[in-house]
Amino acid sequence: MKMGCMENGRASGESRLASPDGRDWEATGQVLGGSPTGPWPSQALAAGTRVTVIHGQTWAGPWLAEFPATIDWFLPPEPVQHDQARPGELKYWVTFDRPQYQADGSGPYRKAQIWDRFLKPQVDLSTS
Repeated sequence: MKMGCMENGRASGESRLASPDGRDWEATGQVLGGSPTGPWPSQALAAGTRVTVIHGQTWAGPWLAEFPATIDWFLPPEPVQHDQARPGELKYWVTFDRPQYQADGSGPYRKAQIWDRFLKPQVDLSTS
């Protein structure tokens, strides 16, 4: 499921700083020491894809509940750099429909970077 006319996960010509998340992007650039941009991986879920954030297979986490969210164009997905990562596993910026708490009680959060194993794309039955 890819969106047409996308550049770095956003519609062509759309300014990141003009968006509602412009302050997030600007702050992230300051933390990273530059403009956080890069190509959107061709095998990745497209920005705007509706997903359900799910629990792990062996534990009720990392989030307190399972909930709907959207793949955000904020930054392109990137490989997970962790010893427990699966080969080719990506992590995505995801915007939550409502603020959420992590399983340890921290939060609430409105957006987070989430490994793809915890994302289940929602099926759009209206186009079937």
